[in-house]
Amino acid sequence: MTTTILRRRASTVLLLLPVLALLGAFFVWPVLGFLARGFTGAAGGFSAEQVERLLASAAYGQVMWMSIVLSFWVTLAAILIGYPVAYVLATTDKASRSYWALFVLLPFWSSFLVRTFAWIVILGRNGPVNALLTGSGLAERQQDLLYGWFAVGIGMTNVLAPFAILTMLGVMEGIDRRVVRAAETLGARPIQAFFRVYLPLSMPGVTAAALMVFITALGFFIAPALLGSARQTMIAQLVIQQILELTNWPFAAVLCLMLLGAAFVIFALYDRLVGLSTLSGDVRAAGAPRSRLAARAARAARGLFDATGDALARLAGIAGTESCGGGQARATRFAALAVVVFLVAPLALLVPVSLSDQSFVAWPPRGLTFKWYGEILASPLWTGAAGLSFLVAFLTAGLCFAVVVPAAFAFLRLGGWTAATLFALMVSPLIVPRMVVAVSLFYLYARLGLVGSTLGLVIGHVVIALPFFFIAVVAVLKTYDRRLDQAAASLGASPWIAARRVTLPLVGTGLISAALFAFVVSFDELNVALFASGGLNATLPKLMWDEATLRFSPLLAAASTLVLIAMSVLVIAALQLRKPATEA
Repeated sequence: MTTTILRRRASTVLLLLPVLALLGAFFVWPVLGFLARGFTGAAGGFSAEQVERLLASAAYGQVMWMSIVLSFWVTLAAILIGYPVAYVLATTDKASRSYWALFVLLPFWSSFLVRTFAWIVILGRNGPVNALLTGSGLAERQQDLLYGWFAVGIGMTNVLAPFAILTMLGVMEGIDRRVVRAAETLGARPIQAFFRVYLPLSMPGVTAAALMVFITALGFFIAPALLGSARQTMIAQLVIQQILELTNWPFAAVLCLMLLGAAFVIFALYDRLVGLSTLSGDVRAAGAPRSRLAARAARAARGLFDATGDALARLAGIAGTESCGGGQARATRFAALAVVVFLVAPLALLVPVSLSDQSFVAWPPRGLTFKWYGEILASPLWTGAAGLSFLVAFLTAGLCFAVVVPAAFAFLRLGGWTAATLFALMVSPLIVPRMVVAVSLFYLYARLGLVGSTLGLVIGHVVIALPFFFIAVVAVLKTYDRRLDQAAASLGASPWIAARRVTLPLVGTGLISAALFAFVVSFDELNVALFASGGLNATLPKLMWDEATLRFSPLLAAASTLVLIAMSVLVIAALQLRKPATEA
């Protein structure tokens, strides 16, 4: 028995060793080393000069506060508009679910930069919104819709809402609908059943979505840089300025430390109230309050839900619609459809812009030409960037598969504080804002000579994509019946044979979907590429970023359309892979 336990522990360590080495060498060590630069003086000793500079100016604190406030409102908006879509996806029939999933996954897997550029077209003075306002008589002249908080907020909400939808959907799909029907048979009206039963059961997904969206928004810089002005500067933009323009590494480290501190406060509060394991869809961990504060918050939330449901039920009774469950379902579907249009319309508008024969972006586009596509396909710079992005994304997905899948199997063997610590380490690159990770890797690469190398890009993208891949794989493995492995072992199969012939074939579809997810995360990654690539070794997002910051032309719309087509093919492939699993 002792020998068996020792062998099991040794195999667990071996399974975890690759991912632990990767995270230790290219995440924990570079982040800690870079942040330490903020407390290092010119002579190499300890110095608080940069911290004093930060505290001496109120401007940096104001930028940090505005970044937090904007991230909060974007998170709230993403949750509110994303909930109806996730609800419809989770409760609709299988035939309709594929169509809904297609229009949700398409913007989710489309480039952040592409969707942000679309909003430049939509909200511009010559864009469709201004054309609609002036054409309908609602405005006498063109409105300045760009370069303000409204444009930044709507752009970030459009980009991050799919994150919220898919995170909430993972929890909603696990809710037993019979519980809601049981509440209705006991006399609860449909609205009351939703607020008293369904909404509380879906709250782990809502809180997990809020955490992911908030942390991502906190380190965001694409939408503020392209849709805002100097008054809409976020903290990540100041970090980029300190590194690329002023080469002030110590002060950039202090700014990153401030950004990281804000993220960790939110993360600690989330773990205290809800529990970190809910990020993997483990609703059971959220069943019992983790502290007195969590218990009071849960009671307050439940009281609010109950009161809201009762109030709405009374209003429905007064209006004579208390039994119109079909009407409520239609209203929910209409709201979800409006959100889907909001998510997809920016992408659709890029196609006609890319066909314009004008050298500048205008609406409606004039003429019809494919010259911008021809210019991209004939340019070694663009084709080389696209080829590099596909190569890096493919290698990223492969490396994630190689190191994360064994770690996920090992994770399911653990329990207690060991499992909690490992899970926290695996998802920590998700908690740390991407800008901090990217700058820390750039600091390490500068000393290792990896700046501008394909290897450096792949490693950086693996660190960014690893938490998403791990969460997806763990969620898949948790649904797998481990008794099948035990049955194979009882028939004489070794652990390796059982995994190769029993486990992997049954969970293979989920693992491939996770690999596609890592591919898309890598293909769209700009933070690492902004520091670790350039010139002839630029990735496609980096080249598109340079083009967007220099000029806005139909050329960028054509490049965005080509990226959209490539992502559409991957979305359809992922849906086809999921069909056998869902039908089974």
